Amino acid sequence: MISFIEQVLQELLSRNANISETTFILPSKRAGASLVNRLSRLSSKPMFAPRVLSIEDFSEEIAGLKSIDNITALFEFYSAYRACTPKDQCESFETFSAWAQTLLYDFNEIDRYLIDYKTFFGYLGDIQEMNHWYLQEEKTPLMENYLLFWNKLPDYYEALQKQLEEKELAYQGMVYRRASERISEYAGRVAGPFVFIGFNALNTAEQNIFQFLLEAGKAEVFWDIDEVFLQDEQHDVSLFLRNYLKSWPYFKNHKPQFISRSYSEPKDIKMIGVPKNIGQAKYVGELLSKLSPEELKETAVVLGDESLLLPVLNSLPPNVEEVNITMGFALQNAPVAFLLEHLLKIHTVQGDGTHYYKDLMLVLSHPLVQQVTGGFSRRLLENIRKENLVYIKEEDLFKAVPTEFKPLFTACFGDWKNDPKIALQNLQGLIMIFKDRMDSDRDKITLEFLYQLHLLLNQINNLVSEYPYIDSIKILFSVYKDFLSSKTVDFRGKPFSGLQLMGMLESRVLDFKNVILTSVNEGVLPAGKSSNSFIPFDLKCAYKLPTYKEKDAVYTYHFYHLLQRAKQVHLLYNTESDGLNAGEKSRFLLQLEMEAQKDHNIQNFNISPVVPPVSAQLKTVHKSAEVIAMLKARAAEGFSPSALTTYIRNPLDFYKQYVLGIREREEVEETVAYNTLGTVVHDTLEVFYRNMLEEQVTVEKLEEALDNSNAEIERQFREHYTKAPLNNGQNLLIFEVARRYVRNFLRSEIVHIKEGNTIKILKIEDRLKVQIPIEELDFPVFLKGTVDRVDEFNGKMRIIDYKTGKVEQNKVEVVDWEEISLDYDKYSKPFQILTYALMMNEDSPLPQDLEAGIISFKNLKAGFLQFCKKDKKGYGAKKDINITSDTLAEFKIQLKNLILEICDPEVPFVEKEIKQHSW
Repeated sequence: MISFIEQVLQELLSRNANISETTFILPSKRAGASLVNRLSRLSSKPMFAPRVLSIEDFSEEIAGLKSIDNITALFEFYSAYRACTPKDQCESFETFSAWAQTLLYDFNEIDRYLIDYKTFFGYLGDIQEMNHWYLQEEKTPLMENYLLFWNKLPDYYEALQKQLEEKELAYQGMVYRRASERISEYAGRVAGPFVFIGFNALNTAEQNIFQFLLEAGKAEVFWDIDEVFLQDEQHDVSLFLRNYLKSWPYFKNHKPQFISRSYSEPKDIKMIGVPKNIGQAKYVGELLSKLSPEELKETAVVLGDESLLLPVLNSLPPNVEEVNITMGFALQNAPVAFLLEHLLKIHTVQGDGTHYYKDLMLVLSHPLVQQVTGGFSRRLLENIRKENLVYIKEEDLFKAVPTEFKPLFTACFGDWKNDPKIALQNLQGLIMIFKDRMDSDRDKITLEFLYQLHLLLNQINNLVSEYPYIDSIKILFSVYKDFLSSKTVDFRGKPFSGLQLMGMLESRVLDFKNVILTSVNEGVLPAGKSSNSFIPFDLKCAYKLPTYKEKDAVYTYHFYHLLQRAKQVHLLYNTESDGLNAGEKSRFLLQLEMEAQKDHNIQNFNISPVVPPVSAQLKTVHKSAEVIAMLKARAAEGFSPSALTTYIRNPLDFYKQYVLGIREREEVEETVAYNTLGTVVHDTLEVFYRNMLEEQVTVEKLEEALDNSNAEIERQFREHYTKAPLNNGQNLLIFEVARRYVRNFLRSEIVHIKEGNTIKILKIEDRLKVQIPIEELDFPVFLKGTVDRVDEFNGKMRIIDYKTGKVEQNKVEVVDWEEISLDYDKYSKPFQILTYALMMNEDSPLPQDLEAGIISFKNLKAGFLQFCKKDKKGYGAKKDINITSDTLAEFKIQLKNLILEICDPEVPFVEKEIKQHSW
């Protein structure tokens, strides 16, 4: 395959042209490097390398102005805006930047297409007036200000142009306008010749430059277009070139160069639908794994969506020994860039010297911070979780920090005083701390990221020094994000060896035998109709400014150019409809199918990853000697009712929690958790009723508890929930729930006493531990637990378990004793109640008319939900509400059987399917 650049060079060499004196202008620097490389191979004798420029550099040379980036242009624009706007009407920079970026884009378009700005802005102002206010007889101040803005656009434009001209600076559109105006002068003092290669869509300023140099006989233009497209009047590939051939005077007497016939040559084109972007990256790796080293040298992977760069790099197969990446890695994707962004975000809000735990955790868990601080940041994180610190005061934080880490924490969490200069000093200091702790051999990529961020912060610091408008960290944060979004870290490699990996724009003018193009989806290729502009569509059409029609034609040209000289083409698209446009194949693929060139072998198919069937077998853990030893230790410590019911619910959970001792990781409880609510209610009632132990409960004492309930509940929340605010949001609602639970319960107790009942508190939150003799086991087994409350109600003993959740009467009834150790959902509540009763009876024999049950705070109207044993199943069955010695004996049999099963070496822990409840 002979590439287009090679064809052009062969043509020039065949004429014995003085290549060393020639200036080559190409669409991109990558294409220029390829030209020099090809020339070195084609030339049979030594020569000086020619000048090779991109069109942007060439325009700057003609205009004699230095191009500035968008952020600098924005600050210059604000200076110009303030100069021509009364002081009392000037907007802040933050408000100004919200609309100025869009206006700068429109200024760019106006200049690139050499529009008469005065008449253009006049039309734009008239359109805005008609669209919004033409029915109003009298204009309000809001209308006046709105229309004044549009009428002031020429003033803003002139002021910006004048200001930049004085500094010999220009934004891109201004560079092109000045280059078009000064091309005659430039051509008069520069001999040439100039060769333009591979251009397609030219703005009006570029067209003027091209035409002037062509007419002056100082330039040649080599178009890379195929005859198939040029002859098709409807095809967008040749949209621009057809217009040039018709409208440029030069082409009335000259034929265009070159017209290719490569597209009609046989091609093997595969359109492949792949689920998800990661799926595309993996499939790219699979395709590359089938290529030989020689084929890889002639292969290009072109990313329609450049965010696929890292997934594709991680999917490269072992046979890809060399890869040249022509696109940069977005600096905003670097982990350290995210850290700096987060620190700026933290300090945009001026607080009271406290830090929100999530902000701290994001910083402390960052890999670089953990690397610098060793294990300290992890210990600090665990302490935040353990103590449930939702808001941490700055002085408390710094007290815990060792001296060696003070500079790091000061840079991150010190007082930046809302001063951009202090903020930049702290960020630069942080970068230096990281740099000094990096290993130059092991951390090369991280060091490169740090260096690029150092340069970026220096650039922002220069802006802060030059422009006084960055006067807050909030504005600095916005500027940082804008700069960061446009910065890339360039990869260094051998540009003409190995596999070529590039973005769509980098593929201009380049040809490859094998092409793999990803993300050929609608909304990506082409990008769609999105436009960031104040200029209405009709006005763009009237002034021949580019619309989505022309932008689509640009993408069409790039797409078909990739196919033009290729032999093997793989076009990948995402079949999953996760996003707005995802899942819809590009119109380019549909167009390829419709055109159906007879010499092309076009295949269209979908692939999906082969997912092996995963058996849903429940896990089984056999009891080894070590497990039995841990079970014996647990038995000696004591089985609690919750541990035993956990086994009933799922033996595997019991194994993890009570044998291995694995607990869920503690997290900071920003919103009060349900178990915390239960603890607060239990402990509040314990405080009140502990003062009434072994005596009759009176209305006076309950009313005193009622008066103190709010303060006690708040104290308990502070104790169990640290310093989280309880005066707003969901926490306030949960606080109110706890308050009502306690107050409603105390009121219900008052009602009982006023009705003539007597209540005597015997035990409150009483901790028990008793041994249960099991003859079949050769080691002691204990039960342990805490009884919420034991009282005498009208002289009859009751064992009471508090529940903050909702419990119905049917959840404390037992029908079949054999199911009590099997059915968790049905019998977990009576199992717990009976375990407490059994422990108390083993400790000291209980009366035969004992009652036990639950008080459900969420179902308080139901009162005391008594445990009962039904004589038979069915409606109207007789109930036995007393826990007698026979009841405890029957339960003890089931309890022993359960413990024997737990401790039996031959019975493994078998996972149970957990029923999913919808609450």
